[in-house]
Amino acid sequence: MSGSGLSSVRAARKVLADRLGELRRDAQLTGQQLAHACGWHPSKASRIENARTVPSTDDIRAWCAATGAEDQADDLVESLRTVEGMFVEWRRLERTGLRRAQESVLPLFQQTRRFRSYSSWLVPGLVQTRAYTAEVLRAVQRRRVPVDDVEGAVRVRMDRQRILHERGRTFALLMEESVLRNGMGGPVVMAEQLDRLLDVGGMPHVSLGVLPMTADRSCMPVEGFWIYDAAQVNVELVSGYLTLTRSGEVAMYASRFAELASMAVHGAAARRLISGARDVLG
Repeated sequence: MSGSGLSSVRAARKVLADRLGELRRDAQLTGQQLAHACGWHPSKASRIENARTVPSTDDIRAWCAATGAEDQADDLVESLRTVEGMFVEWRRLERTGLRRAQESVLPLFQQTRRFRSYSSWLVPGLVQTRAYTAEVLRAVQRRRVPVDDVEGAVRVRMDRQRILHERGRTFALLMEESVLRNGMGGPVVMAEQLDRLLDVGGMPHVSLGVLPMTADRSCMPVEGFWIYDAAQVNVELVSGYLTLTRSGEVAMYASRFAELASMAVHGAAARRLISGARDVLG
């Protein structure tokens, strides 16, 4: 996991651990006394309270019972689920194949009106061609997914692109210039994909920005991320999928997006970069 992703998950775990620690102190119990009341190894309460061990649902309910705080158990269990949901390893998300992983995000896309995306690796999925998507998902499947349902996953992603043509939605897409030249799928696939970007860039509700490789950078490229309205950020990491919903963290990514957008070129200047990459392919 990247540093920013790891720090977000650690912070959420620490908040939960601190709340449990407050309950123990309010009950005037030592860690060993609480562990004994719960029937645990003497060190378990300490590990949980110091965020070295993530408690289970049963652990939280036992902790609340031992401290006389049963009325807070449900809220703490919900906090645990939030922590668990922040980071999902790819092997969990994709254990039944790529198609279901693609389907799992459909409700989020359908309810969002303002999309912001930054990509340092690949063309954003909403504006990928079918051939480019097939190359991307096939590479993913070969690397980490035993189930081969790439064709079905491609159909789901292509169907999701219908939202580009629905009224009431706006899209701001940023990508590094290197994305235009990374050769995904070979010259034919890339040429078609770059033509697609030129078309999409002309849509009135789509802002397409490219960060030139020669730009005077005030910040380094970061992991690719999507911002859905002002409610949620999803970050794709090498090891898994990070979901952030806390307003402060969403605002942090929104600020980074604005910073990156200020360094990007848009409109005719972006089209020139895309066309330049396209011309190299013949």
